[in-house]
Amino acid sequence: MKVGVVKEDAPGERRVALVPETVPKLQAAGAEVLVEAGAGEAAWFPDSAYAAAGAVVVSDSELYEQSDVILTVTRPSLGQVGRLRAGQAVFGLLAPLIHPELAQALAAAGVTAVSLDGLPRTLSRAQPMDALSSQANVAGYKAVLVAAEAYGRFFPLLITAAGTARPARLLVLGAGVAGLQAIGTARRLGAVVSGYDVRPATKTEVESVGATFIELTGAVSAVGEGGYARQLTDEERRAQQDELSGHIAKHDIVITTAQVPGRRPPELVTADALKAMGPGSVLVDMGASALGGNVAGSQPGQTIVTDEGVTIIGAGNLPAQVPTAASNAYSRNVSSLLLHMISDGALAVDLGDEIQAGVVITHDGKVVQQATAALLAPPSDPTSDGEADVDGTGN
Repeated sequence: MKVGVVKEDAPGERRVALVPETVPKLQAAGAEVLVEAGAGEAAWFPDSAYAAAGAVVVSDSELYEQSDVILTVTRPSLGQVGRLRAGQAVFGLLAPLIHPELAQALAAAGVTAVSLDGLPRTLSRAQPMDALSSQANVAGYKAVLVAAEAYGRFFPLLITAAGTARPARLLVLGAGVAGLQAIGTARRLGAVVSGYDVRPATKTEVESVGATFIELTGAVSAVGEGGYARQLTDEERRAQQDELSGHIAKHDIVITTAQVPGRRPPELVTADALKAMGPGSVLVDMGASALGGNVAGSQPGQTIVTDEGVTIIGAGNLPAQVPTAASNAYSRNVSSLLLHMISDGALAVDLGDEIQAGVVITHDGKVVQQATAALLAPPSDPTSDGEADVDGTGN
């Protein structure tokens, strides 16, 4: 079996799916590793390092022609999809719930698509494969550095001959992996940090990394499935926003991390809350996406300064801005999943396996992951059985 590592072509993407250190692990399982020339350069992994690890550096055309399995970080572009052939497999963070049309195209091409963002995160044996957590960890760290760069004052308490500077007051909304890393990083930089999450059980986690947990008087539990928070009802959301706005106004920096897979992120910082913040305040919206964001008016990849002097940073691809660390972590994740699916030197798809049932999106010309298939199934079809036939004869 030949495993190919592509050079990412998404704008601003600097990560690589496999680092040289991981190559021997795949070779031990009987795989030959091919690496597209220049694939790791943006993350400071030169072709010579891959060659020294035992990989074969090839051109892009050779990679697509020879590889049985292709490893990528983000979803393949339309151009890359057109180069895939039936029987090949592609592993990556494919976001099928946001881009179901990609799953449809891959199924129609006869490609087995494996998306790491479908991993059942509550399974302990799946933790080494959890790319969402590893990349969120990097993103949470970077978000604080982005905020510090935009903030016009010091983070820590400083007592100097020129006077005393009070520490920055920073609030993190969302206490998942990214939120907790952001809290820890901000604490290490000397800020006074508070945290909030709609899941009451996260209070101990927030406090364990040195922050004060904000408890709303009208709080409701929003514990969802798979380790995520559920979506609040409209009434719950309004009550949350009204009370939360008062706390937001007291902080210099706010970092928001709330996301709901495949759906519009909840708006946590309203336009009214923005107007109540002081000039020079900074918000980093890690939930900013094409579907919306946690902060009113935020745009992914853009920085906006309001009339009141509040800076809103729509965080783009933060892990790509820490490419070496992010690539190291992702390489361990994707290789762990691939090794889990290799049997006798070949890829063995087993949808009866709980892990594979979550991550295998397309196989044998069909969209087989239930959540993605449901998005593609005709809404009026009462006989849909959870698979979408996309071989060109229908949906």
